[in-house]
Amino acid sequence: MIALRHFLLAPLLAFGVLVHAQNIRDSTIALVAVQASYAQQFPGGDMAERFGTNSNVGLGAFRKFRNNYFLGAEGSFIFGNNVSEPGILRNVINSAGQIVDADGAQADVFLYERGWTVFATAGRIFPIIGPNPNSGLVLKFGGGYMRHKVRVQTQKNVVPQLEDEYLEGYDRLAAGPAALAYLGYQHFADRGRVNFHIGLEFMAGATQALHPYNFDTEQYNKANRFDLLTGIRAGWTLPIYKKVDTAFHYY
Repeated sequence: MIALRHFLLAPLLAFGVLVHAQNIRDSTIALVAVQASYAQQFPGGDMAERFGTNSNVGLGAFRKFRNNYFLGAEGSFIFGNNVSEPGILRNVINSAGQIVDADGAQADVFLYERGWTVFATAGRIFPIIGPNPNSGLVLKFGGGYMRHKVRVQTQKNVVPQLEDEYLEGYDRLAAGPAALAYLGYQHFADRGRVNFHIGLEFMAGATQALHPYNFDTEQYNKANRFDLLTGIRAGWTLPIYKKVDTAFHYY
């Protein structure tokens, strides 16, 4: 009897799995998704005067509803080594063209771009292309916060002029409200783990200098800035579907 019961239940269990897959293929469903991504970005506006191209890694999550609208939140880390601030260390370079540390030895000093963003987002998936009605073109907008600076890294050396509060006169720290726009493609596979997204992303920040005075130029920073970042973002999507009850109930 037990063997016969299992034999009869097997098709029902298989049907339950098929219903789950069929639901993804043939109708829009609600789901939660976590995304990890990478973008190569190009600066514009005031940011182009300070930095070159940069890398950006992002992490976010969103809730997609049955009508293919979604709400989410995401953050990203900005990093690069293309800094365009000529003479930023002129005040700490001696007559021999060297930077000397506290022990009188030549110091190695490097300049990097560092920053981060955080956004609340909303958008919609348009199932124009893709394997199922949950995939397609994505239009997304967001509002949040942008922050960036020049990281002055002295490696293993201690340079008194570039330590603690003195560093604030060189790092060009700026931050402020920001907006995001994204147009791309979201792919949710019928089955399996091939779920990805790729698209064109645009960030704009109305930032302000948080350290108003620069020691190298002996001038005040530009009070109001308009910083732009444009790039291609691609990444992996991990969808979390609602569990389908495939158990057979006896009454």
